[in-house]
This record gives sequence, structure tokens and C-alpha cells, in this order.
Amino acid sequence: MTTHTLWVIVYCLGVVIFINRYVAGIILRVIRGKKWDEARDDYEPMVTAVIPMFNEGVAIKETLQSLLDSTYPHNKLRVICIDDCSTDDSYEQAREIARKSGGRLKIIRNRVNLGKRRSIIRAVREAESEIIVSVDSDVVVDKGAVRQLIRRFTDERIAAVGGWVDVRNKHDNWLTRMQVVKYWYGYFFLKNLEWSFRRVMCLSGCLTAYRRRVLVELEPLLEERSILGVPIKYGEDRFLTRQIVKAGYLTTMTLDARCRTFVPTTLGAYFSQQLRWRRSNIVDYAGGFSHIWRLNPIIAIHFFSLFALLLVYPLAIIRALIGFRFFSMLTLHVAILVIFGLVYRYRTRHFAPEERVGVFAFTPLTFLMPITYALLTPLALFTLDTASWETRGHEEATLEPSPNPAEAMRESVSSEIVVGEPATAPAVIGAGGVVGRRRTRSHAQLPAA
Repeated sequence: MTTHTLWVIVYCLGVVIFINRYVAGIILRVIRGKKWDEARDDYEPMVTAVIPMFNEGVAIKETLQSLLDSTYPHNKLRVICIDDCSTDDSYEQAREIARKSGGRLKIIRNRVNLGKRRSIIRAVREAESEIIVSVDSDVVVDKGAVRQLIRRFTDERIAAVGGWVDVRNKHDNWLTRMQVVKYWYGYFFLKNLEWSFRRVMCLSGCLTAYRRRVLVELEPLLEERSILGVPIKYGEDRFLTRQIVKAGYLTTMTLDARCRTFVPTTLGAYFSQQLRWRRSNIVDYAGGFSHIWRLNPIIAIHFFSLFALLLVYPLAIIRALIGFRFFSMLTLHVAILVIFGLVYRYRTRHFAPEERVGVFAFTPLTFLMPITYALLTPLALFTLDTASWETRGHEEATLEPSPNPAEAMRESVSSEIVVGEPATAPAVIGAGGVVGRRRTRSHAQLPAA
């Protein structure tokens, strides 16, 4: 296949994706009008926010406090934070907040390192609410976010509602400023097509609300997730969302529910994150071949176009390098990204200065895209069976899980905090549920670019 043919394919795929994400998405948004982001005020169920934690240190206090400060009725909102064998003082920091929570915050500690997915399973088994809100341990949640998520459960078929993930460290350096624009486009444009059909294919674990009964239904699929017999920890948000859609439920989102997360500040951390996301994309796109085409023809075309571009683009870059056309390709990328920067700056003109970045903040992606596609995509293909997180440096310190994760789930000993009682009373998860302080509660469960 010639370089010219490859680039024709790349451009055709790019046009299809652009039309789907921007033209079709905007048209559908206009057509739906007020029905685009429907909400209700007569639904106020019990909610449990679940936060898995590993080596967050003092930062976990901000996350927990932001949830406790939520405007959602305090008598209907509980918070469970599960410490996955942190090796720093995260557990003690979380306990400090729990003592001041008036009994609304419970801290659980794993005896062995279970990973994010199984830690959430444990926490949700402790919950008794109708809705579970997944929150990552490095985010701060806006006060009205939980209420706004709950307001979007307008249909019994809606199983998950995601929020807007914004950037906390917007102005740290050129890399974080670039990611501000990337995240903004990801939520304000790139999901519009899926959002219009209420089939959003990836809802972030940073802030997403789930119907607990659906998580219970899907737990066997989520529990056994592996590649070549190796349990994998990456891409769980995307995998869970796709399984929800595959099961026949609806997924939606709202920009009225916002949380803020830290993004990588160094190229090493950024490429590590992108490698994990590449693996997630490849596994998810491949897994979708069996059922995505049955959902909706427009979504199917969009889904498989993204997969094809992911695989073809690295080849086009390599051929461009060989044919000495790489710099002309970069020139085109710069022009496109400047246009995107102008649109971003115009659309965010009403934001406070500290909440937005400059017109040219997005242009460094010109040089990072070829690296992430040409190098990280092939690397991701050959390392799909990795068991490490490849994110935020946690993999270096993470304790190895038990050889038998299911056994670890049954035997893991934890400490609970209940305000007014000693904080070290043991609790043991058994086959029938959680046994703690001579009390037994039987639950099922679980979950998240």
C-alpha cells in the first residue's frame, strides 16, 4: 500500500469522524432542543459515593470533603472510601475526615491489595443505596454535581450518568494547558453523537452515577476480566460502560455535574497515561465487534471508524517519515489545531481567566500525536496483557494481589470507622456478605480515558 493510499484512507476516516463528532452531533443537538439534557426534580433516592484510594496522602481529604459538602440531602448521601493497602498516610488522612463527618463517611481498608475494580466491588457491597456514584481519589467534586447526576435518571432504562471532568492544574505548564483544551473538546463536542442517542460509550470513573442493580447484574463479567489469563486493571471505565450498553441499558451525561482532576505535568507521566488509554481503546474496540453494530448504525459507523483510524494512522506516520513527508503533515496538523484553539477560545470567552487557557495552548498536540499514535499504539498492541496501571506512578509501589483474587475478596480483612466508636474493629468479607462487629449484611455488586 503506497503512502498516498494510506493518507487517503486516513483523511477519509478523519472526515467521517469529524462529521460524526461535530456536524452530526451539533445537528442532533439542535433537533433535540430542550430534550437534549432532560432532567427531573421528583427523584431523590439514597446515594452512596464510592472512592477507591491508594497513596493519595493529604489530597484525599479534599476529595472526601468535597463530597460531604454536596448540596444533595445529607440524610440521603453516604460516602465509602476504601483504602487499597496504601503505603503512605492516606488511611490516617481519610480517618481524620471521617471523624468529623457525623457518621456519613465510612473508611474501609483492604488487608491485601485488590486493585481498583475489586476495591469498588467491596465498597458497593457495603452500600445499601439505589444509586452508586463513582469518584476517583484525586478529584474535587462541585457541590451540586451529585444532585445534577441524579436529576438525569429520567428513564428506568438509564443505568449510568456521567459528569464533566475538568482539569484542576490548568496553568502548571504548557502540557497541562494543552490537556485543558483536550478535555474541553472531549466533553463539549466529541461525545455529542453518542449522547444524542443516549449511548455514551465511555463514562469516566472520575464522576459517574450508576444504578446499583445494574452493577450487581454485570458483576460476573467485570470480576473475570482478563487477557490471555492475566487480569487487567486498565480501561475499566470504558469496559464497564460498554457492558452496560451491551446489556440493553442507556447511558447519558451532563455538563452540569463537574469534577476537577489533576492531569500529568511531565511527558513521562503523559505518555504513560496515553499508553494505558491506547490499550483500553484497542481492547474495547475489538470487544465491540460482537454487538455495537446492533445498537445503532450511526453509532456503529462512528465506533468502527475510530478503531480503524487508531490502527491505520501509525502506518501513515511511518510511511510519511520514510517518504520525507512528515513535516508537511505537521504543518497541516498545526493549522487544524490553531483553528480548534480559536473555537475553544471563543466558546470559553465568558470563563474566568483562571478557568481558561490561550488560543495556542492546543498546538503542542501537533508533535505529541505522532508519538502517541506511531509509537504507543504498536507498543499497546504488544502489551495488552499487562497487569500494571501505568498511571500516576502507583504501579511502582502497588502491593501484589493474592494469587487467587476471588479468595482475597472473601478473606480480606478491613478496618471500619464509625464516628463515636473505635476505628480499628475488624470486619471480614465472607461468602455471604460483610461481617463486622458481630453484624452481618449481605450485598452484591460493582465498576472506570
